[in-house]
Order: sequence, then structure tokens, then C-alpha cells
Amino acid sequence: MHAVRDVSLAVRRGESFGLVGESGSGKSTVLRAIAGLARDWTGRIAVEGENLGARRTARFYETVQMVFQDPYGSLHPRHTVDGTLSEPGRIHGLANVDARVLELLRDVGLGPEFRFRFPHQLSGGQRQRVAIARALMLEPKLLLLDEPTSALDVSVQAEILNLLQRLKRERGLTFILVSHDLSVIAHMCDRLAVMNAGRVVEELTVDQLRRSEPSHPYTRQLLKASLGYDRAAVDALETFD
Repeated sequence: MHAVRDVSLAVRRGESFGLVGESGSGKSTVLRAIAGLARDWTGRIAVEGENLGARRTARFYETVQMVFQDPYGSLHPRHTVDGTLSEPGRIHGLANVDARVLELLRDVGLGPEFRFRFPHQLSGGQRQRVAIARALMLEPKLLLLDEPTSALDVSVQAEILNLLQRLKRERGLTFILVSHDLSVIAHMCDRLAVMNAGRVVEELTVDQLRRSEPSHPYTRQLLKASLGYDRAAVDALETFD
């Protein structure tokens, strides 16, 4: 049994590309394969023109980093913010790690007073800011974002999305963003691929999405569902394989 099958994507440098679909559609599996966290795959994955194998090199992680969905589970509970941010820099032999930690805290909207706090002393939004700062420590070119706001309060979600957009603009980053929320994709992305049952059923631009111009019935169903609860729409839901 395959979690995903025949998925083919081409993301341009500097682009924000979305992967959207319901839970279990294979979105996060694609990100994990790119990141090297899922090693049992066949096919071809290339970043910056370099073909990737099952194992990733240190150089790869200087190019690609991932921000996970759960800001509570992605930070070590016994490591301070300083330890979390410093570790990748020291592993990769970066110079001026201490100065880099302070710079990153400022860049993600946290002051130096957060440097020696533990995760339990931070709110969910603050934890996700730390996770974003950690991903930026090695100055990557590509960020893989796996539902980066879905575990946060609604009031905090927009702050994190706006932070990501600012960092992308300032650093010239490329994003691959996974979400089940079409409004997040429309706000953040240029193009998107719609996944269902482990396959990409359609690619379209965000402008096409906003004009309600999807061609696949599953995408039209997702779009209708995103507009709010409708009993008739629920009764009409179809299963696509």
C-alpha cells in the first residue's frame, strides 16, 4: 500500500507553493519525503537541481529546513530557547552563534528576554516563532511548512502567517506550504496542488482558486466546504479514489 502515488511537482525559486487536501490525503508525507524524514520512497526528488537519495547530507540541511505543525511537540522540553537555536549552528560549525541567536530572536518578534526560557514558559505562538527561528539558523533557501498555524489560536494564526511572509520577502525564501485550509493557501501561495487519496488531482493558480475556477470535482467540493457549513453540501459529498 502506498501513502502517495505518482506525485509530480515543480516549484520555482522564490515561489510559495501550496499543497492542499483533507487529512490523510498525503500532503505531509510529501513534505517528509523531501525533508528526508520518510526514507522509503521511489522516484526522483531534486532540490536546486541536485538529486536526493534516501539519506540527506549536512549541505542539504543548509538549504532546506522544515517547520512542523505542533509547536508543543517540536521543541525539546528540557532545552532553553538558546539551546534550541544554538544547536544547529554549532553542529554545522557556524561562526558567531551567540550573535546569530539574538538576531534571530529579534527577526521573529521575540526579544533577548526570551533567550533562556524553556518551552513551558512560552505561549503556542511564541513556541512557533522559536521553531521558525531554529529553521532559519542555517540560512536555508527552502522552507517546508507543515500546517504551521493549525495548532494555534485563531488570534495568533494571522500573526504567524504575516511573519512568514515578511521573512520570505526579506530573505528571498521559497515556501512549500501544506494546509487543509484554502484561505491560508490563498493568502500565502502563488500556486497550489490539490491532493486526494495520495494523488495530485489538480494544479492551479491562486487567482484561479479565488475566481472559483477549479476543474476537478474534488477541488470544487473542497472549495464549497471552505465557504462554511451547508447541510445540502454535506449530504452531497462524494468520495474520490
